[in-house]
Amino acid sequence: MKKLLKLEEFFLFGLALFLFSGLDYGWGWYALLFFAPDLSMLGYLANPRLGAWTYNLIHHKGLSVVLYALGALLSIPWLMFAGTFLLGHSSLDRVLGYGLKHEDAFQNTHLGMIEG
Repeated sequence: MKKLLKLEEFFLFGLALFLFSGLDYGWGWYALLFFAPDLSMLGYLANPRLGAWTYNLIHHKGLSVVLYALGALLSIPWLMFAGTFLLGHSSLDRVLGYGLKHEDAFQNTHLGMIEG
């Protein structure tokens, strides 16, 4: 089942790249900002509960869909950029095994424990 879920996430990453390619932004921006959503981990400096909350908010696919949809409906390209960017980042994270976090520890995700 994990392989099937990772394959699904891989295709969502591809969708994000496809949607991004239709925007008027250079690929350098995508590469430069790729790890920016991981700044949401800084909440863990306060405590695991806040860290999980901030990480999950930024890595939730619903946020990326809402941002992209609002951008498309309101003709705001930077919102579409943010939506495709967050979708791509979150999807690739999940391909690599980094899921949404439980409140007890960063390593405890909805995909299982992160080993290493």
